[in-house]
Amino acid sequence: MVDSNRPVVGAKKQRSTPPEDRSNSILNGSSAPKNAANAQATNKKRARKKGFRHSPNNSAVSQKPALYGALDLGTNNCRLLLARPTAVGFKVVDGFSRIVRLGEGLTGSGRLSEDAMDRTIDALRACKAKIENQNVTRFRLIATEACRSAENAPSFLARVEREVGFSLEVVDRQTEAQLAVTGCADLVEPGVAGAIVFDIGGGSSELAWLDFRGGRPKSPGKMASSIRSWQSLPVGVVSIAEKFDGVNVTPESFEEMVAYVLSHLKKFRGREKLKRTMEEHPLHLVGTSGTVTTLAGLHLGLDRYDRSKVDGLWMRSDQVEDTMRVLINMDYERRKANACIGRDRADLVLPGCAIFEAIRREWPCERIRVADRGLREGILISLMSQDRVWSKPTGGQRRRRPKLTQHTTNQGTAS
Repeated sequence: MVDSNRPVVGAKKQRSTPPEDRSNSILNGSSAPKNAANAQATNKKRARKKGFRHSPNNSAVSQKPALYGALDLGTNNCRLLLARPTAVGFKVVDGFSRIVRLGEGLTGSGRLSEDAMDRTIDALRACKAKIENQNVTRFRLIATEACRSAENAPSFLARVEREVGFSLEVVDRQTEAQLAVTGCADLVEPGVAGAIVFDIGGGSSELAWLDFRGGRPKSPGKMASSIRSWQSLPVGVVSIAEKFDGVNVTPESFEEMVAYVLSHLKKFRGREKLKRTMEEHPLHLVGTSGTVTTLAGLHLGLDRYDRSKVDGLWMRSDQVEDTMRVLINMDYERRKANACIGRDRADLVLPGCAIFEAIRREWPCERIRVADRGLREGILISLMSQDRVWSKPTGGQRRRRPKLTQHTTNQGTAS
């Protein structure tokens, strides 16, 4: 659905009605205006209903498609994406990403630290400025595991609303899994019986088994309806790093991380059914996380990370194994110096690999599709699908226009 190269597709320009013909077009209504002033007001009202604005000479001109926004505040990152719908997807207009480590120290203390909250507030202010400067018409702002589990999360959320003006929606784990699936829908190979989608986060990791044996949804916005089973693991790159040490990682300590994650995967509902299905119908993995995209960048030997080369890349199982082996043999300083990893992720990439490796061992797949997309794209697709921006109007129907308001749902409380 992401269309970063296509021009924005807006409504076609409307030719203004010649002055001598305007009275006839108005008379097609239920009653004729009594004077020129009423006629002008009627024209403006009708133009507004059709989604047009009036220029100084009262001619109707087309508007650009509405601008949508999606913010994902996780345990490690704060990310924003702004996009306009196109004929076949959406075009990214602006974005923001900053590592804030909101969940730093949360595993041990159960609380968000003051420094972490300050860093996050600064990032959210930057997001707020982008939303206001771009005149975003509809947006959804979600927070995930750190704000679900921290005991002082309510006071932090109140502070965000007070100081930034954002009312963050703390989504439950099922919603997080569904949004990840929606965001990656285009990367599931056509014609397969299903796929396993996973999202390795900072404080939790979501997995979903997509089962297409009864039919595959035609719309990416409906892909979550094919989820046969899902699980939210209470493990993420930050929590694993704090529990096992992500700086000094040996092959032995890496195996301890993998075993720990495997103990959680045994609780996956439908675990044995999924294994039996894979024996009859080969599935593939779809991985969306910094861990998976980093491995892809290392596999490609990129001098610097390039999303256009990574997003949608297919990797074989042996290529994943070889790249992980190289990474495990890197010391912390070499990881920091690598352009695809960097200082901010050097202590998190191997804990992420341990989660990825546990998933691979539990459900061996020969191929994985790498996704540099996820929750934000899922939010945008969901909002645009709700507004039917890709529906073809028929007869007298008009495309519904989004309201100038923040998107809210009933899932705004921590689970």
